[in-house]
Amino acid sequence: MPLTNELIQQKLIDQFGDQITEWTQPYGMLTFTAPKELNLKVLQFLYDDPELRFQFLTDLQAVHFPDRKGEELMVVYHLHNLTDNIRIRLKIYTDIATPDVYSATALYKSANFMERETYDFFGVNFVGHPNLIRILNVDEMDYFPLRKEFPLEDQSRTDKDDDMFGR
Repeated sequence: MPLTNELIQQKLIDQFGDQITEWTQPYGMLTFTAPKELNLKVLQFLYDDPELRFQFLTDLQAVHFPDRKGEELMVVYHLHNLTDNIRIRLKIYTDIATPDVYSATALYKSANFMERETYDFFGVNFVGHPNLIRILNVDEMDYFPLRKEFPLEDQSRTDKDDDMFGR
């Protein structure tokens, strides 16, 4: 039987019940949300199941939603079943005050640098990561630049005023 989004969804529902929510299929890619406490269990199930075989982590990143109180940071995993050429997306939300998420490096070696980059730019603390330090920014940085906590431009700049452009 060919692997379909419906079959994947049913296997996840059978395994985790109503703990997995927000089922969508944008552009045909099955997308769902799991509690952050279950991220490793869901990833392990997707990896180990003999029918599912999502054994390649394509991408891992975060998104900052400042208006979602208690769920300000979303970590997104893109997984790929190379045998059946199917991709899925797993999302988990975490509080910005305690952005602790279990590391997937023991399951996917490719998660190592992706988690370090996500920590570097968003401040997600991947618990169990073997070397969670900044990877692209300087070590002295005391903030996370991709969080939406700062205005995009310095509001006191005068060279961007409309009078400078004849308006």
